[in-house]
Amino acid sequence: MTTLAHSLTDSGTMLRRQLLHLRRYPSLTGMLIGLPVIFLLLFVYVFGGTLGAGLGGDRSAYLDYLTPGILLFTVAGAAAGPAIAVAMDMTEGIVDRFRSMAIARGALLTGHVLGSMVQSFLAVLAVLGVALAIGFRPNATALEWLAVAGMLAAISFALTWLAVALGMAADSVETASNTPMFLSLLPFLGSGFVPTETMPTGLRVFAENQPFTPVIETLRGLLLGTGIGNSAIVALAWCAGITLLSYLWAKRNYNKRAAR
Repeated sequence: MTTLAHSLTDSGTMLRRQLLHLRRYPSLTGMLIGLPVIFLLLFVYVFGGTLGAGLGGDRSAYLDYLTPGILLFTVAGAAAGPAIAVAMDMTEGIVDRFRSMAIARGALLTGHVLGSMVQSFLAVLAVLGVALAIGFRPNATALEWLAVAGMLAAISFALTWLAVALGMAADSVETASNTPMFLSLLPFLGSGFVPTETMPTGLRVFAENQPFTPVIETLRGLLLGTGIGNSAIVALAWCAGITLLSYLWAKRNYNKRAAR
């Protein structure tokens, strides 16, 4: 068996390990679904009338505006899971057991990443289902839906590797559970809930240049047929940069800690 085939086989084994964890603890996925749904219902039914009027429409107009940001909020909220799981593996001795076996060194981290992405997409589908049930009406074509899935996969892949790197850098499981929390704040400090032009100057500059805003604008454009401009290119560039740097950081820390 070639090195690549060996790595793919081991990564598949580690993915099955993570999927078994998801099946045994469905409440974790339920928590990932519950918070975005609460925010979706809260903002639509409590603030939606006022915010929709500010957009020149009504509550349904705000629901259309809000949903792409909620989908990204769902993906960002899933980042705590792999950070905690990686920290647990590193502190509970399982890595030492894996080191005694003929397992590709990067397979463990790859399994965490892929398992988290599966969980993230299950949560996104559930939240999207709730949005559709309360009146969200996208006009995307089949190709645009495919592009939406690709963009969500790209940002999920990037954020999951970042979460894995944060989990590797944490000294304890408790620390790992807290460090990814800033990711859940970024949709609020972007165009996820209100247009950036309504923000004070300093905050607007940050909101327009942080990584989540181009992702949200791309999703919104694909789902609702609004203009995208260069948002997709900028979003993919952010995803590629975050993925590469996070992967190198995680791999470096993993090799260093596994060698102890």
